[in-house]
Amino acid sequence: MTKYDDKPWLKSYDENVTPEIEIPNKTYVDLLEEGMNFKPQRPFVNFMGNMLTFCELDILSRRFAAYLAENGIGRGDVVGINLPNIPQYLIAFCGSLRAGCAVTGISPLLTPKEMAYQLNDSGAKVFVTLDAIFENRFLKISDTVPNLKHVIATGLGELMPFYKEILGKLLKKFPTGKVTPVNGKNVLEFKEFLSGYPFIKLNIVQNFLSNYWIPKLAAAPVPDDPCLIQYTGGTTGLPKGTVLTHKNMVSNITQAKQWIEFQNGKDIMCSAFPLFHLAGLILAMVAMSTGNTQCLIPDPRNTNHICQEINHYKPTIMANVPTLYQMLIDNPQFKKLNFSQLKLCMSGAAPFSIQAISALESIVGKNKVLEVYGMTESSPLLTMNPYKGRKKIGSVGIPIPNTEIKMVDVETRTCEVPIGQEGELIARGPQVMRGYHNKPEETKNALREFQGKTWLYTGDIAKMDEDGFVYIVDRAKDMLNVGGYKVFSREVEETLYQHPSIEICAIIGIPNPDRPGNDIVKAMIQLKSEDKKKDSKIVEKDILSYCKENMSPYKVPKIIEFIESIPLTPIGKVDKKALRR
Repeated sequence: MTKYDDKPWLKSYDENVTPEIEIPNKTYVDLLEEGMNFKPQRPFVNFMGNMLTFCELDILSRRFAAYLAENGIGRGDVVGINLPNIPQYLIAFCGSLRAGCAVTGISPLLTPKEMAYQLNDSGAKVFVTLDAIFENRFLKISDTVPNLKHVIATGLGELMPFYKEILGKLLKKFPTGKVTPVNGKNVLEFKEFLSGYPFIKLNIVQNFLSNYWIPKLAAAPVPDDPCLIQYTGGTTGLPKGTVLTHKNMVSNITQAKQWIEFQNGKDIMCSAFPLFHLAGLILAMVAMSTGNTQCLIPDPRNTNHICQEINHYKPTIMANVPTLYQMLIDNPQFKKLNFSQLKLCMSGAAPFSIQAISALESIVGKNKVLEVYGMTESSPLLTMNPYKGRKKIGSVGIPIPNTEIKMVDVETRTCEVPIGQEGELIARGPQVMRGYHNKPEETKNALREFQGKTWLYTGDIAKMDEDGFVYIVDRAKDMLNVGGYKVFSREVEETLYQHPSIEICAIIGIPNPDRPGNDIVKAMIQLKSEDKKKDSKIVEKDILSYCKENMSPYKVPKIIEFIESIPLTPIGKVDKKALRR
C-alpha cells in the first residue's frame, strides 16, 4: 500500500522539476534588485493606459525608502498599506522592504474599527492609504492608533494618464478626499515622491539614483526577518497576523519559478487578485523578481475592463478566483478574445467546479487551467497541478518541491489516515510561516509536532490519491454532522453546480433544534438571470428533485433559500460567514 512517506507525487513531476530545490540564502529585496536590473526599461506595470518601467519603480521605491530611513523607520518596523491595485501599492511595498521594514496589507474595504484593530495589532508605524479613506474613515480612528506615526495619502488617479485623472475627478468616477493635518501624526501626500515623474532621460535617472541611493547598512533585512505580516480572513474570530519571513517568501517564489518556468522579462501577468491578499501579492512579487510585466486590475468586478486589458496586452499568465472566471465566461467579450499567447490560467483560493473549468478551457484552450492550493500560513503555495504534464480536473495538484503533505485523523489529529481517505491536511516546508503575530496559543495550535517534526495543521479536509494528487473536500469548520454522517459542503456544492439553473451556491449548516449536535443542510442559491424570472416554487421543486437523484438522502438540502446575490469576500470567495449571520 502506498504511503505518504513514499511521496507518490514525485512520479507526476514535470521533467524540469526536482524534488528538492536549493533555496538561495537571500532576502526578497535581493530578488527584487535582480528583477529591476534585468531590463530597467521594460514595463513594470500597465495601469489604466499608463506604463511604468522597472527603472521608475527603482527610483520611486528608493525615494519611499529614503523617507522612511530619514524618519528613523527601518528594520523591525511595520508599514501598513491600505490601497487597491494601483502602482502606488507596489512602490510603497518595495520601498518599505528596501528600508528593512515588514509590510502588512490592509483591505480598503475594512471598517474604521477593523482598520484600527489591524494597525494596532501589527504595531504599524506607517500607514499608506487613499485620500478618500483618509478623510472618511481614518480620521475617525486617528486617536485610537497611538503607535502610528506617519500617514501617507494618495489619490486613485495620481498615476493614471493625466486626462483620465482629470475626467475621473470631474465626473466623480472614483472617490477622492481631502488630506488634512492630524494631531500627533506626520501626514504626507504620496505625490511628493512623484516629483519629476515620468523619468525619461537617462541622465535624469542617474541623478535621482545618486540622490536617493539606499546603501547596504547593518539595518538591511536578513532572510529570517519578517517580510510580511499578512492577516487571515478572520472567519473564526479576530484576524490573525501571519508572520512570513523573507526566507519563507524567497522559498515559495523559488518553488513557483521552477514549477511554471517563468521566463525573465518575457511574461505578462494579469490578475484581479487584490494586492492586500497574499495570492495577489505573491504574483506581483514573482513578476517583479523576474523582470516581468503585470497588468493591474483595480476593480475585479469590471469584466469589460479586464477583457480590454487582455485584448490590448495579451497576457501569458492569468490568475483569478473561480467566481471571477465564471463572470468572465458569462461576458460575451471574453469569448471573442485571442488567447494564443496565454500559457495558463491559475485558479485558487476557492473551489472551482468541474463544469466551470471545462467551460473556461473551451474558451482559452485545452489544458491551460492550473488549479493550485495554499494558504496565508504557507506563503501561500503548497500544491499545484503540473504545468506541462497530466492535470487532474477537480484536484488542486501535487505537493511542490521541498514540501511534504499528509492527512491525519480529523478528531484526534495524531494519526495518519490511509491514502484515499479524508483527513485534515498537514504540511511542512520552508514556505511555512514563523507563527501568528503576538498569538502564541494560536501558533501552538497551528504548528504542531507530529512524528518528531513540526507540521502546519491547515484545518482543511482533503484526500490524496495513489498518484499523489490532492483533493480538497472541505474546511473543517464547514463540515456538517447529520445524524452521525459527515456531510462535506463542497461535495454538495459541486453537485449543485451541475444544475443548469444555479449561478452560485453555498451549503451551510444550521443547528437542528430537535437533535442537539446535529446540523440541518441548507442551500443558499443565486439563480442565473433567466431563471430568476421563473416561479421560485417550481425551480425549487426541480432542484430538490435533482438533489434526490444525485445525492445520498442525508446530503440532500432540507432548506433551499434563493437570494438575489450571494455575498462575496473582497477577493471573490463565497462569504459563508456573512451567510451564517
